[in-house]
Amino acid sequence: MDTYVPALMLLSGASFLHSRSNVPELRPASQVADTVWKLLAQFSFLFWLGLLVWGLVMRPWHEPAVGFATSLFFNFVLAIRGPRPAWPGLSMVMAVVGIALGAYRLLG
Repeated sequence: MDTYVPALMLLSGASFLHSRSNVPELRPASQVADTVWKLLAQFSFLFWLGLLVWGLVMRPWHEPAVGFATSLFFNFVLAIRGPRPAWPGLSMVMAVVGIALGAYRLLG
């Protein structure tokens, strides 16, 4: 199974959720958890950009295009659903799974 598009989608979603959670009620109560979430979200965004560039160089042109479109659609769906209290945990899980899938794709 190819993990390229799911990795892009999860990484984008993780970063998007962090960027949309700017009110204190949607952030973790612990300062350490908030810092970990911020770092994961930033790394997710950078890894998403890196995977897109890698895909443009190493894969057929339509795969990065599908990955980019899927990422935008996934972010659109998350935005429509609106803010949820579970966003920090969901975002961190999506970031870790997205990073793992992306690393598997790059190293495999």
